[in-house]
Amino acid sequence: MQQLTDLVARAQADAQGMPSRRVIPIAPALPLTAGEEEVARILQICNACRYCEGFCAVFPAMTRRLDFGNKADTHYLANLCHNCGACLHACQYAPPHEFAVNVPQAMARVRMQTYHDYAWPPAMGALYRRAGLTVALALAGGLALFLVLAVAMSGSLMHEPMAGNFYAIFPHNLLALVFGAVFLFVMLALAMGVRRFWREVSPANDPQNAPDLPGVRGGASVEAAHDALRLKYLDGGHGEGCNNEDDRFTLWRRRFHHFTFYGFMLCFASTCVATLYHYLLDLHAPYALTSLPVLLGTAGGLGLLIGPAGLLWLNLRRDPAHGDTAQRPMDRGFIALLLLTSLTGLALLAWRDTRFMALLLAVHLGVVMALFLTLPYGKFAHGIFRSAALLKFAIEKRLPSRLQLGAD
Repeated sequence: MQQLTDLVARAQADAQGMPSRRVIPIAPALPLTAGEEEVARILQICNACRYCEGFCAVFPAMTRRLDFGNKADTHYLANLCHNCGACLHACQYAPPHEFAVNVPQAMARVRMQTYHDYAWPPAMGALYRRAGLTVALALAGGLALFLVLAVAMSGSLMHEPMAGNFYAIFPHNLLALVFGAVFLFVMLALAMGVRRFWREVSPANDPQNAPDLPGVRGGASVEAAHDALRLKYLDGGHGEGCNNEDDRFTLWRRRFHHFTFYGFMLCFASTCVATLYHYLLDLHAPYALTSLPVLLGTAGGLGLLIGPAGLLWLNLRRDPAHGDTAQRPMDRGFIALLLLTSLTGLALLAWRDTRFMALLLAVHLGVVMALFLTLPYGKFAHGIFRSAALLKFAIEKRLPSRLQLGAD
């Protein structure tokens, strides 16, 4: 910041001696928050040491910079960090050293800040940041109660078995309209958030990179997608996994993330296939237990049961030094909604031919709606930002270094 101020002062002084030249005033950079300043301080130390250079993508990206005094770099590197904890236990300057270098914790705090900074609309991001678990459970409970009351007022929560015909409770067109609107809102909110993030950190912001970008985007996109889908950087940089409650390595965090992500995608695929069945093939629900939509949904539901349960178990046991404890309510709110979505969905499948189907359907739909409405403001959004950071890293490392030092 002081360097920028000095440059502005010099430019103004030069302009006073050259009245015929028009000087465009330079707007000062936005001041860093306390969390961003801590990331900048730590990375200056790490950039001098470089012991952890081979651990993950953060450190090679770090070495392409000499200064970390701008928001774009701190936001980019914070979202590139996978919070595996390996660098904390390898660091000779970690607490109780007076340098107090704790990369995972500092990055986690700035990463949580980005969820709020780029959230759309911003008020929702601020609310979810302050009370993620409360908001998630209250929203799920409120929507489920509303739907239960709607069913009770229009008929009966206890009824004769309907052979799993959900549309006898809620008409298909009504469900398609309501959930279609929710889905479009979620897509818009996520797109607005990641657009703002990408415009800030994109390599295209550097004019030196502009001529080379078209030639590297294709390969970089493939690499970023490959790394994101494999969760490459949850292996601790050595293939043995993350640290959780102590300095022992474990691959369970990576495995539970895979169960969660691919379980979610299988459930989404089930919905997409059912939509194709309904509109293209004129095959209407309920579908047999051996049908493709039910098989995909069952597999996804089991994945969303195993993955979030495992992540919650790890989260409860994790050493506070490995992350930001203020972020835990938000993390647990998302995990709770995933678990409730899976539990209510599997219960609905198991008892869809019973007199409890209407009650189970109302509860499940309320939980699913709450899950989708909160997706842009928590851990799901972090997955989107992290994928964008991986794409920037894949592009950046294919471009010549701007530092031009040594072998560069």
